[in-house]
Amino acid sequence: MGYLNNNTGYINDLLATRAVIKKNNFAILPPDGLVKNVLPGFENCDLTILSSPQLGASFVDYLVTLHDGGNNRCGFGGEEVETFFYVISGQVCVEADGQRHTLTTGGYIYCPPGTLLFMENANQGEDSQAFLYKRKYQAIAGYQPHLLVNHRDNLEKVHYEGMEDVIVEDLLPKDLGFDMNFHVLTFAPGACHGYIETHVQEHGAYILSGEGVYNLDNNWIPVKKGDYLFMAAYVPQACYATGRGEPLSYIYSKDCNRDIPL
Repeated sequence: MGYLNNNTGYINDLLATRAVIKKNNFAILPPDGLVKNVLPGFENCDLTILSSPQLGASFVDYLVTLHDGGNNRCGFGGEEVETFFYVISGQVCVEADGQRHTLTTGGYIYCPPGTLLFMENANQGEDSQAFLYKRKYQAIAGYQPHLLVNHRDNLEKVHYEGMEDVIVEDLLPKDLGFDMNFHVLTFAPGACHGYIETHVQEHGAYILSGEGVYNLDNNWIPVKKGDYLFMAAYVPQACYATGRGEPLSYIYSKDCNRDIPL
């Protein structure tokens, strides 16, 4: 198995962690302590399973490090399963539905249910890292999602809730065919949410840059680049960006466009 940070043996300190796990409520997973998971179809890749149903999520999030030649040529996803792949660093060739694209840092692909995603590191001998997501698609009559490939550079930067120092980017269309979306939320140092949110949507979030303090179920907890957060339905949530000059920015998923079944 092994640790994601590749540190082995004893540490010169007491055993301690910033991880906080409240199943069916919220979780914070820092990089230290995360382990590598071996999954069928992935070759020369380190994978860490972040959120999962065992934690209380309706989706599965992964952190994928593709080493030199790292790939999945078997295909990821399948019937009734939608997938999303975002390049955190490096360069990855992806293929889906006969279309082949090279994604650089900030590039992403969404695959609708039934469309397999193939990937291969294209970073000329260097590692690439990506955020990977899968979820069972909730179909409704008359609507369906479609394959989408894009890059953050092409997205509109919108002032979140009218606040000039907070920017939100919508990665997927606001279309009823999609039962979820991905966003990137960026806070300048000192910026924050306008209020502590409480809502039915759940989130899985990966911090791309910066530092901050996050309120999760009225616990203010320091977070920083490389941390992963899970937020279950209705958990109170908000953050302040801190740090020195670097914005707090994170990518996160959100279920949407569907009524609640009884």
